[in-house]
Amino acid sequence: MSDEPSAKLPRRQFLQGALAATTLAAAAGEARSARAADTTPTPDRIRAENALPGADDWQLTRVRVDAAGFRSPWIEGYCSRQSVLPGESIDIFVSTNPVRSFRLELFRMGYYGGSGARLMKTIGPLESETEPTPTPGEKNLHECGWKSTVRLTIPAHWTSGVYLGRLTTVAEPGEAYWQSYVVFVVRDERPADILFQVSDNTWQAYNRWPNNYSIYTHPKGNQGPWADVSFDRPYGREAQHQGVVNDPRTVGSGEFLPFEFPLAYWLEQHGYDVSYCSNSDMLTPDRGLRCKSFISVGHDEYWDLRQFRSVEQLRDHGVNLLFLSGNSICWVTPFEESSSGVANRIISRGGPYGASNDYAVGRERDHGPFPHRGPDEGLLMGARNVEPVNGGGDWIVTQPKHWMFAGTGVQQGESIPGLVGWEYHGQPADIPGLQVVGAGTAWQGGVNPQQWTATIYPGPKGNFVFNAATIFWAQGLSSPPGHVLPWSHWSRPHGPDARVQQITHNLLKRAISG
Repeated sequence: MSDEPSAKLPRRQFLQGALAATTLAAAAGEARSARAADTTPTPDRIRAENALPGADDWQLTRVRVDAAGFRSPWIEGYCSRQSVLPGESIDIFVSTNPVRSFRLELFRMGYYGGSGARLMKTIGPLESETEPTPTPGEKNLHECGWKSTVRLTIPAHWTSGVYLGRLTTVAEPGEAYWQSYVVFVVRDERPADILFQVSDNTWQAYNRWPNNYSIYTHPKGNQGPWADVSFDRPYGREAQHQGVVNDPRTVGSGEFLPFEFPLAYWLEQHGYDVSYCSNSDMLTPDRGLRCKSFISVGHDEYWDLRQFRSVEQLRDHGVNLLFLSGNSICWVTPFEESSSGVANRIISRGGPYGASNDYAVGRERDHGPFPHRGPDEGLLMGARNVEPVNGGGDWIVTQPKHWMFAGTGVQQGESIPGLVGWEYHGQPADIPGLQVVGAGTAWQGGVNPQQWTATIYPGPKGNFVFNAATIFWAQGLSSPPGHVLPWSHWSRPHGPDARVQQITHNLLKRAISG
């Protein structure tokens, strides 16, 4: 299959019915062929992919955000879908102000000999327009209705992964160029050892584009059910920059680069058989049931209730679950369709997970009423969200003789500095066979102490569920090119740590064996 995207049409003709129907029919045929080819196990696919030449130049070099600090109107864009299969098409919507032509470079993120990415396709120069900032809708919804700038059909040979599209303006004489990203997942349907779920619901919940509009910024309060957010808008600069990461080179990439890329980079460095998916791909268990293990990574706070039930089914059918994350499964997050009828493009805070536990009851009392109350997340993850849920601390070993610590040489009470933060889990669930393998105190800048707990418990079919209890776990695995260590509450992780690496190897070895 050709690498070329579908021919770019004059914009006023792009959505004409007959031509669009032909394009979609062709894409559907290609997608069916790609899906048929993708049901065969290919355990060496990641090794083969990472043996290909990497790209030395994939990061953003010239980045500019406006006075509010959240968007880059000089060039910004978004994608029509969170994820896409090979053979399917995805639209990319781009705005420039002032109007400039631009170049689009598409990179797959991985290891690639340490470079961190591979250049898959360069498109352009492309024409653009200055698209309007949407008028806030009900519940402060900002939903862009921009014209499609380019439609890309994903080639059958593109490997599942997280893809960044780097947008670069073509500068006029005597002026500077500007850059930002778009981000999407290429998924597949093949059996794999590891399914890596990106936390894109949480990226979008915190996304403040265009000007401080997120799930947290409604005048009625920052924890209630007041705001809706749309995937039909650019990602601004990563929303945690004021207190966790200070890296403007993330503009347009959600929160993948600071919190999730270190895990993807490390997995691919070691040749693990990994496939990738969006939160929205887990509304049914089908994808996960074709994998041996499922990973939640980084800050995975916002889950549709269907995601919860799907991952419950994975566990009950023998899939191993690794929550290498913190503050996960905190809020029931119903998906809604966009105003144009596209499924799963709007999310909202529907209510807390936690059933009748104190944490959920307190959230309802202080910030409700909410339309939903989710089940006890601890009965799935092994440990729960607690209040306060944010702070920083050391990850302290409590069960050094457990198999997950084999080869690490750790001792009882040994600590891994700064690995807990900026949010975490605690309060272990009453599950037969559950063990607390790490525990300690997290502090909000030296005050408001809270106890965090890392847990592991046996699943019903010889599988297991591990909960690392920290957003920062991936920081102990690798530091890819351009990576900036996060910090919070006057505490920070120290970066790659041989103990975290060996623990994760031990967990994955057990998860994918047999």
